Amino acid sequence: MRAERLWRKAGGAAATAAAAAAVLTAVGCSSGPAPGHVGHPGTNSSPAESPRAASPAASQQSAAAAAAQALQGPAAVATPAQLAALRAQQHEIAQLSPAQQAGQRVIYSYNGLSAPPGLLSDIRHGLVGGVIFFGFNISSEAQISGVIAQMIAANDSPTNPARGYPLLLMTDQEGGLVRRLPGPPLESEAQIGAAANPAAAAAAAGTSAAQNLRGVGMNVNLAPVLDVYRQAGDFDDQYQRSYSMNPQIVAEAGASFITAQQAGGVAATAKHFPGLGAAGASQDTDNEPVTIGLAAATLRTVDEAPYQAAIQAGVKLVMVDWASYPSLGTSLPAALAPAIVQGQLEQGLGFEGVTITDALGAGALQAYGDLQNRTLLAARAGMDALLCTAEKPLPGWKCAAGLQDGYSDGALPKTAFEAQLAQLLQLRASLPT
Repeated sequence: MRAERLWRKAGGAAATAAAAAAVLTAVGCSSGPAPGHVGHPGTNSSPAESPRAASPAASQQSAAAAAAQALQGPAAVATPAQLAALRAQQHEIAQLSPAQQAGQRVIYSYNGLSAPPGLLSDIRHGLVGGVIFFGFNISSEAQISGVIAQMIAANDSPTNPARGYPLLLMTDQEGGLVRRLPGPPLESEAQIGAAANPAAAAAAAGTSAAQNLRGVGMNVNLAPVLDVYRQAGDFDDQYQRSYSMNPQIVAEAGASFITAQQAGGVAATAKHFPGLGAAGASQDTDNEPVTIGLAAATLRTVDEAPYQAAIQAGVKLVMVDWASYPSLGTSLPAALAPAIVQGQLEQGLGFEGVTITDALGAGALQAYGDLQNRTLLAARAGMDALLCTAEKPLPGWKCAAGLQDGYSDGALPKTAFEAQLAQLLQLRASLPT
């Protein structure tokens, strides 16, 4: 079993690895609320409120932290930017219960064309940080505008202590074949990259994307894709999702798209770090584990080059993918690896914005337990916003439960947890409602 091999590689004995894996599987499950009862404020005590040093629960707490340590190594620590955000947001965070602190980091998904009453209730109670919209949630601009207006009104409720922070309301509006909303950008990244002036074409696409999303009330676009594709018809190119095989064109077009879109009031998300450009046509982390076997030097000089330009352009978010990159010193999926999230992206490239996962229901994560487990591990690796979905919606309360339990049992260090939340809240405060 792949998970067991990872435990052994981490250096623990077989018995210790098996016990730690069992504990990790339980983390996030014991106090997870049932659907419709999404962890209302005050349902769980913090460790400081329940000192039981010699109890079985305390033993489970230390075992959970040890299990995560064995798998991932040291947890990501708060960055200077996050610590500055925490100092600025400390008072607001103190008003949130552990359940609310967890929920404010989760991006929810849902089925159908109407906002579920339970989701609206959770928003009113400060248990939701954002919502992602798919094609099956949208029948027209008027329809989705009405749904978003309901969510914004719910977020403004006096029962929500985080009502001063707009929800992250997002979709994938890359252009071309990948558009959840009707309308622009109509050109694909491949068409933009082949234009006489890719940077100008990308800027026009970014402007039109912002106008389209803001027209219905959204404030985050999960675009642009910054993958540098390698072969015609591969994972990115088959859907025209890459600007070019030339990293310089990708960098220039991506930065132009980001600058124009963010000038229009919509936060951009550069994806999929460190880069899926070498993935074959059938290598899809939504379905199965994917390994990118590129040398570290190639990843840094080719695949990460567009991210340097994006960071210089002030990109607000970076999505870290679920592929594995052995040459970067870990066999873990990238967004579960502190060495990649914090070491490669934040320290190596100097990114000071918000990190967001790809879909936590991805097939590439089957070896890492349930949604609670996956969410805990991603947060411990340094991921700020947790995207609780797959190719179909998933129950957001499970992702929130993984965060809350990890915070309570010590698997997620308190300062880093709160600093990640603070930086996320600062992003939200900068966005329009």
